[in-house]
Amino acid sequence: MSEKTLFGAPRVEEFRAALDERSRATLTEAVRRIVEAKRRGGKVMVVTGSGPNIHEGVTTLIAELIRVGLVDAVSTSSAVISHEMGGALDRVFRVDAAALGMDMSTMPRGDLFEFTRMTDAEWDALKREMPLDDALLERGKKLPVHSEIIKAAGNMAYPMGLRGERIAAEILALARMYGLPFEEVAGWGCDPRTMLGAADARGVPVLVTIPQLVGGGAVGMSIGDSIPVSGRSMRISRMLASCDVIIESAVALTQEIHDGPFECYTGHGIWASWSGQATYSLRDKALIRVDLDENLRRATELNQMVQEAIDKGLPKTKVAHIPFRMEMSAFARHEGSLPIIGDIGKVWPVLAHDVAKELGIELSFLSASQDTPEGASMREWIVENVRPLDRDRMLKRAKARQ
Repeated sequence: MSEKTLFGAPRVEEFRAALDERSRATLTEAVRRIVEAKRRGGKVMVVTGSGPNIHEGVTTLIAELIRVGLVDAVSTSSAVISHEMGGALDRVFRVDAAALGMDMSTMPRGDLFEFTRMTDAEWDALKREMPLDDALLERGKKLPVHSEIIKAAGNMAYPMGLRGERIAAEILALARMYGLPFEEVAGWGCDPRTMLGAADARGVPVLVTIPQLVGGGAVGMSIGDSIPVSGRSMRISRMLASCDVIIESAVALTQEIHDGPFECYTGHGIWASWSGQATYSLRDKALIRVDLDENLRRATELNQMVQEAIDKGLPKTKVAHIPFRMEMSAFARHEGSLPIIGDIGKVWPVLAHDVAKELGIELSFLSASQDTPEGASMREWIVENVRPLDRDRMLKRAKARQ
């Protein structure tokens, strides 16, 4: 990567100023805790959600933080795995599905059909991997383009969306053959600028959490089928146990993280422990969450009230008078919780910049909020430079493992 990929660098102070005073203070404290942990040889885990993290370049930034050794474990959603297999972001053009001659009963809302923008060479290369409908593409090229957009890759567009569905079956077969999670096998062929590819290069674990298994079509189902739910939960608990700092980014359904079956401080791990199973504790860990929901900060401010409600067996929502997402309960009660209320597209570049600066680490990529000129350029750069999963490379790795 070149200096040109530091898209967020010119905007760091502007992004910092966009946060309110409390979030700026919390971000400063988050940087301090991360730096302190890394200096003593500790580890950092990132828990990511789906779409926003892809679109804001956050997953690409996390891949860079994995590359330089600042992130040591990642949990994410099956949708993110699907998108990273497709190259994170791609460009598609949309045409009228009826004019294209499609079965309208199977078309998504809007009645448009999407095609991935591909060169002739890319199309021909893909034809060596799977059968493609040349006639369909030719009909599509002759129709008026309704719109052309950049979107999360490997999704609804032909042929890359279908390719993701097809290759998921191959990855699942390899995962079962070698007794590995789907995500690890997919990483063998993923671009090193994706979290999966960067993690493979450094031997860092990336796993989908159980509540986030729904998504990504056949990819999500294949991830769920690759290893047992109990095995997945134990692997994630081992990741969490090994890390001192946990950063959550635009993610919902983190009950498994805060309230899981093997966690003893805020979760339900006591009975697993009594049964002689391996457990861990979030006690003394730092929980950092980047979120737009003001209720998260409000819940944290009501820490004692929430704990008292639990002690009395009362519903937390009734006592706090705010709507509770399931993950707020443990996060709000944990002494090490740091809520940063702000746009992840603005918070992450500042967080990464400040931590890297403190530790004397040079970054080769820094994301920028997509609503800035730099963010728009970043998205174009991702489309052009972060490539889809390389099937041949994945199979070569599989063959070498035998």
